[in-house]
Amino acid sequence: MSEMRCRALIFIGDGLGDRPVAEFGGKTPLEYEPTPNLDEIAARGECGLMDPISPGRRAGSDTAHFAILGYDPQKTYTGRGPLEAMGVGLEVQRGDLGFRCNFATAEEQADGVLLVTDRRAGRIAEGTREIADAVNAIPPIDGIRFILEPSVEHRAALVMRGPSLDPHVTDADPHEENLPVHQVEAKAPEAEATAKALNEWVRRTYEVLKGHPVNVARAQAGQKPANVVLPRGCGIAPHLRPFAEEHGTSGALVVEVGLIKGLGRYLGMTVLDAPGATGGYDTDHISLAKTALEALDQAQIVLCNLKAPDLAGHDGLAQRKCETVAKLDEAAGVILHGVDLSSTVVAFTGDHSTPVSVRDHSGDPLPIAIAGHGVRPDEVRAFGERPCGAGNLGRIRGRDIMPILTNLIEIQEKFGA
Repeated sequence: MSEMRCRALIFIGDGLGDRPVAEFGGKTPLEYEPTPNLDEIAARGECGLMDPISPGRRAGSDTAHFAILGYDPQKTYTGRGPLEAMGVGLEVQRGDLGFRCNFATAEEQADGVLLVTDRRAGRIAEGTREIADAVNAIPPIDGIRFILEPSVEHRAALVMRGPSLDPHVTDADPHEENLPVHQVEAKAPEAEATAKALNEWVRRTYEVLKGHPVNVARAQAGQKPANVVLPRGCGIAPHLRPFAEEHGTSGALVVEVGLIKGLGRYLGMTVLDAPGATGGYDTDHISLAKTALEALDQAQIVLCNLKAPDLAGHDGLAQRKCETVAKLDEAAGVILHGVDLSSTVVAFTGDHSTPVSVRDHSGDPLPIAIAGHGVRPDEVRAFGERPCGAGNLGRIRGRDIMPILTNLIEIQEKFGA
């Protein structure tokens, strides 16, 4: 690593927190799976519990990362759509609306209603670039441009650009199969023009895509066509103070999902891709850790996110979550052996809990351990939901992490005289 002032690395196990699992004797996956490297960080550091937003408040990955990066999501969060759009490389300008989208399969009924038969178009993996290009050839509607960019498999992001747009609209995506494409409705009078244009655009995507060569070939192969685009999660481009201005230093992200990449790009942070990092169970967690170490040569504060624990929580697979905990521990070993803790601070935690019994995000607090320069170690010797609760950090919020780190690496401005 290059010479630099003290640095800080935050490593996030996405969805890491959990609840007691009966088959593990009442232990959580994190408490049940051996984690020698995380335990060493806990033993050499200061521990506690962390609520991403506030005690009991369920957090999304987006709002949790807002908080962990030092921003108040209650004041700055304007919806997930613009972050997804920025994350896939779309330019999102002030006043633009952003959406998450799915390429989906629909069947036109006798009355003209589009019935969604597969929200993921058979998890289409090829041809989405050609489909998106065809959709992007749709002319502006009432002076409003629609810009679609494909992401992974059936996923895409949409930017809506034009005069007097308003984000207070409902989703076209019904969120379930065998339901009609929803008519987008305005939740406020000023959003009526936005809803009208969006409904027209969704219908035109079907007209353009129903006979598209990619879908003709899919049908001939017995695959489901990607013949309609379903937007959801509308948000307006947020106005965020850049990370460097907010914290007085440089920041970098090494993350697997477009959502968090988009947030980093909004904040002007360096966003690095780790080779082999897929965002799935098969991700190269060692590559993530090594890339995070390399990022410390480019920025003073680095955040890295391993997505796999969240997947296991959503899938309700306790043993699989243990396997992702083992991956996190191996990544922690790479970090431990790659940094000098006399000049670096490392923090390990999660962004939210995703218990396997819930199969969704919960409001349960997460363990956090911080070790390295300036840290006063406590008596905790194991990393887990219950062991860390006895640590000197006590119970903190996500927004407390950045002030704690900037204090430890000695770059924080004094409050008061």
